[in-house]
Amino acid sequence: MNLEHSKFSLTIICVQLALLILFILFSCYKSDADASDVKHSTIPAYGGATPKQNSISHYDSLFQDVHVMIFIGFGFLMTFLRKYGYSAVGYNMLIASIAIQWSIICRGIFHHDKNGLIPVDITSLINGDFAAAAVLITFGAVLGVTSPFQLVSICLIEVFLYALNEYIGIELLKAIDVGGSMFIHTFGAYFGLALSLVLRKNSESESKNEGASYTSDIFAMVGTVFLWMFWPSFNGAMAEGDDQHRAVINTVLSLSASCICTFAISAIVSAENKFNMVHIQNATLAGGVAVGAVADLMLRPYGALIIGSLAGLLSTVGYTYVTPFLQSKLNLHDTCGVNNLHGMPGIMSGLAGAVMAVIASETDYGIGLYKQYPAMAPEMNSSHLQELRKDLTSIEPGDGRTAGQQALFQLLALGVTLCIAIIGGAVTGLIMRLPLFGQVPDAHLFDDSKLWEVPEEEENVETHKGETNQSFEMKSGKE
Repeated sequence: MNLEHSKFSLTIICVQLALLILFILFSCYKSDADASDVKHSTIPAYGGATPKQNSISHYDSLFQDVHVMIFIGFGFLMTFLRKYGYSAVGYNMLIASIAIQWSIICRGIFHHDKNGLIPVDITSLINGDFAAAAVLITFGAVLGVTSPFQLVSICLIEVFLYALNEYIGIELLKAIDVGGSMFIHTFGAYFGLALSLVLRKNSESESKNEGASYTSDIFAMVGTVFLWMFWPSFNGAMAEGDDQHRAVINTVLSLSASCICTFAISAIVSAENKFNMVHIQNATLAGGVAVGAVADLMLRPYGALIIGSLAGLLSTVGYTYVTPFLQSKLNLHDTCGVNNLHGMPGIMSGLAGAVMAVIASETDYGIGLYKQYPAMAPEMNSSHLQELRKDLTSIEPGDGRTAGQQALFQLLALGVTLCIAIIGGAVTGLIMRLPLFGQVPDAHLFDDSKLWEVPEEEENVETHKGETNQSFEMKSGKE
């Protein structure tokens, strides 16, 4: 019996049992999903008030789009390795399933009701997908060099740190990042890079199996197309009203610009001026990451195109020059190049968020400025707040921040994210080096056959090809 598989199976059984117990003890339905909630008795036909519209009608289609991105987009994007497709799609599905459940519990530590229970509704599932996205970005950095047991352990550690960082950034620093460019993409990328650097330290990560085939690259391109199509929902899922409208517009324009720019730059920097499929699979998506933190702001359509173009350029150049540099100088192995797709564009988006905060004013947003930036709203009992509430009663008191102060808090949130991600990833890498977790031997890197039942016909095809080529060479020699 395979001891590694036995240990892994026991681990995920224990993880699911632990999650089940936590949900039994601490979770409940939020009012929109709770049949016993008093609002269900307010039916007009019986003289009650008109029930409030259920949030499922607003969020369900957005949730499904984000869900497709997590399980199909991310999963198939990582199938480019010719001998690691089963693991890429399979582990993606497993890790995302664990991350969604665990993130609900972890976020509940910081967001719970007065009874200490964690209310669960459709937005909990969207935020669960966001947490899964951060972990899957990390997965991309160590794709092919980690065991499933290590991946589950990494997921459990990272999701908690992700929830902590999100709480600090959004609740304490009150930074704005509607598309998660800082809290999801930057965090996941640099957690993964620090993890990879420590985990594979002094280890030879190169392998003959680390390569793509024509077919595997096509499958990966399927993931790219799904991500490209549904990214507007990812960036706009948690926005409201005209903010959400802008998020969709800005994301589509930024993605289209990054796609065009990627094709142009790829042909310039690649050998023989040919398109590089690695660039097309990844850098075409960089516009979605780079616009995330500012997607719902008054960026203007031309601003979205500028950000997308710069992101496509930055990401393509990153794959061409930055990744080889980090590999040669730091021995930093980044299988999917998450630094180029998620890391650098995420930082770019964080910086753009600070710039947009500096120039934010009532001229562009009207009094909606204080809904867009709640911390910039006047403080409680101030005369300014009373004046604003004459026109918009729903404005909540804020911290009275100036635009410059809000920009500094945006930068602070980015810095905190990088610190927690890098330190957390490095410490997690040290933990994963312990004998308990078991390193993947170099001979088994980027190879499904050690842990998956691979169809025999695949081996037969390879053998048949070899015999055919040998026969042809002998025949040619005789003639």
